[in-house]
Amino acid sequence: MLKTTLAGGCAVAVLALVAAAPAQAQAVPGSEPSITVAADAPATAAPDGTTGGAGNDIIVTGSARAQRRFDVSYEINSLSQDDVKLLAPKSFADLLGDLPGIHVETTGGEVQNITRLRGIPTDRGMLIFQQDGLPLYHEVDGYFFNSGDGMNRYDLMTERVEVVQGGPAPIYASEAAGIVNNITVSGTDQSRGKAQLTFGDIGMYRGDVMQSGPLGHDTYYAIGGFLRYSDGYRDNGFPNDRGGQIRANIKHNFSNGFVKVTANYLNDHNVFYLPIPIANPQNPAQSLNPWLNYFTGTMNSPAFRDVTLSYQDANGVMRSENRDLANGRHMVYGNVGIQYQGDFDGWLVSFKGGATKGKDTFDALYSTTNPSNATTFANSYLAAATKAFGAVDHLGYVYSGTNTAYNPASQSGLVMPAQYRAADSSFYSVQGDLSITHKFDTGFGSHDVKVGAYTSFYGNTQNQLYQQYLIQVQGQPSTLDLVAYSANGTVLGKVTNNGALPNTNALGIGNVDAKMIAVYANDTWEITRGLRLDGGIRHEWYSYNGYEDYTKTVTNTALVGTLANTVSALTGAANQFRLSPQVTNWTVGLNYDFSRHFGAYGRASHVEVPPTAGTAFNVSPTPTYTKADEYEVGIKASFGRNYLYATGYYTKFNPLNGSYPDPTTQYTTNVPFIGKAVSKGVEIDANVEPVRWFSVSGAITFAQPEYNNLYNPNSPSQTIAVSGKQIVREPKLYGHVMPKFHFESGQNKFDVYGTLNFVGREYVDFLNTTELPAYQTVGAGFNYTRGTWQFQVVGDNITNNHGLTEGNTRSDAFGQGTAVAVYGRPLFGRNFRFVLTKSW
Repeated sequence: MLKTTLAGGCAVAVLALVAAAPAQAQAVPGSEPSITVAADAPATAAPDGTTGGAGNDIIVTGSARAQRRFDVSYEINSLSQDDVKLLAPKSFADLLGDLPGIHVETTGGEVQNITRLRGIPTDRGMLIFQQDGLPLYHEVDGYFFNSGDGMNRYDLMTERVEVVQGGPAPIYASEAAGIVNNITVSGTDQSRGKAQLTFGDIGMYRGDVMQSGPLGHDTYYAIGGFLRYSDGYRDNGFPNDRGGQIRANIKHNFSNGFVKVTANYLNDHNVFYLPIPIANPQNPAQSLNPWLNYFTGTMNSPAFRDVTLSYQDANGVMRSENRDLANGRHMVYGNVGIQYQGDFDGWLVSFKGGATKGKDTFDALYSTTNPSNATTFANSYLAAATKAFGAVDHLGYVYSGTNTAYNPASQSGLVMPAQYRAADSSFYSVQGDLSITHKFDTGFGSHDVKVGAYTSFYGNTQNQLYQQYLIQVQGQPSTLDLVAYSANGTVLGKVTNNGALPNTNALGIGNVDAKMIAVYANDTWEITRGLRLDGGIRHEWYSYNGYEDYTKTVTNTALVGTLANTVSALTGAANQFRLSPQVTNWTVGLNYDFSRHFGAYGRASHVEVPPTAGTAFNVSPTPTYTKADEYEVGIKASFGRNYLYATGYYTKFNPLNGSYPDPTTQYTTNVPFIGKAVSKGVEIDANVEPVRWFSVSGAITFAQPEYNNLYNPNSPSQTIAVSGKQIVREPKLYGHVMPKFHFESGQNKFDVYGTLNFVGREYVDFLNTTELPAYQTVGAGFNYTRGTWQFQVVGDNITNNHGLTEGNTRSDAFGQGTAVAVYGRPLFGRNFRFVLTKSW
């Protein structure tokens, strides 16, 4: 296995090459690519007269108007379709993981993975996804769905992806320390199209298509989408991903602007991979790989294709739902939108509006506690079984719903619980943004001022049922019944009910409606050529109105002879929730370009995240605010294809709010904790092309994410001593390096490249007692292009390196009881994809 020192050595090598690049770059005639022009942005030449390079990409996200990447005073990446194709990500989160400052865990499946921006200690926190400048759903997370890669899918209708890390993100989006903006294809006078077929050795088949062109005078169209079927990276015993998306738009140009009407529809199933045990917790040297394969094993199983979950309604009537684990996360929504932009004698008026309505149906098998010795687990129920059934001699296991005995000793000797979660949500979100931008000269430089207002009306429902089951410790496990026997072997009763464990049913029903309005302003002051000062402020007003039904536990009298005879029930009463929070965000940045090739910038920002609308889904809600102060300084150098962007950042979270297990009750209940956290680091984004046929690119982050002490606001003397500890699941080093060789012969073009991805040591818990070891993966790719045809082969983790992510978040707050994690989401094993593309 490659060592972390190798990753660090690669980082140093990339920096050394960039430092040496300028003289070489100037000696290569025609070395710069064409400018990437933003959709709906003016196609202007770069002020320095150059014709390309990463510094000359035209960007629109986080900016008053379209401008070069090199000219902005913050870190932004722009990824074209060609960039994304070369990176060949397995998922949207995988794509973001190739950028500096964004640490990802892509082991959960194709969608709704974990992204963490600059050490922010929450999953997906403060990273806002947009489509053409607007979110599809206002908040980061709805109820069991995410408005990021949970709702957004990359396909050929995405012209490019712009990603802002820090910078003015708090002014141009709510709750934002970063923005991922998916800019869609627009039609032009020239018809163009593309079709793409992708085949994977995991049983994956995908087709993408896009077509755009003129409809009439100054009117254009674009339409495209994808269909995909996949058995999955892990063997569920049923298909993993199936579904697709279609997006379309019509655009009409005026003499002073344009109007664009958009629509998209998504209908997609995605199975969720949860953590698995990889070693015996009582004997970590005992690998569970013989029964649960590290690379392909999962607790998902056909045993959960027909699950019945029961509860009692407010009238005392028993209700039940039949669920299918293969349904996975089934996201269905439609969105319509409109964009308008007009220039009225130097006053740029822009309006964006969108409406989304959909439903998310979620079925997943969640990890809970560590596997247990089968004998120890059975004996823990002996007293309760004896009390219920009389003289119990012993307990034994059978396959649930049968009389067929199961002997755990014939395998690992372990059994474990797992929780089936069924959660449904209907949701809607309507949002609009109106802004006016005007540039004017003064006696001391010029000002480019943008003022605007944003509003959103949104909401979603909650409907959840949980049930814990007893299962084998093996891939595609069977559910088990724990049976009580007399001395002569007579069945006296069962601890479980068709695999379901006692007292584990959970029920939640609720609804929330929200509205918010924000006003914002930003001024970019060009003091002299190359010296720019910009600052902005955003104030937001929210209003939430919601409820969650109260529940209780009752006995299901229809279930006899089992300890698992209780269900959750509605009481008929509900907790009403109303809240009207306000927050203010601001930013100020200074940029100075020493020349057309070198520049530097600095920035300070403040981000406030109010209590979310989902706070209403709690019978005892605890509204919390999280605030972050961000400081960053950066340097930038751009010479055609050679560039270096390096940003140092310091972010302080104060207060940092969360709900953590209570140390005084052996961590069995959660209580609120408040504290501080600090994340600081350096992000490097670089590309070196000393000759036309060879380049090295890299995105590397060196970080130091640390907690300060946490305390319980209801009992300030109760603290968790985590000062100086590494933030959970945040490494101090991560990134990737990609060397590429390019050859041409007549009409034939060849690209051969490799990738090295690396992640440093992490911890699963606050006290840093259980480690997630550092890991590296190696990938390789090959592209062959002839005319309008292209063929690509890409392989990931081709050396089958081991790496463990996440841990087991249901029970890891204070470690797994082992020095190295024995429970988590392993990396996927070696896999290959084959892509055939035709353009016209």
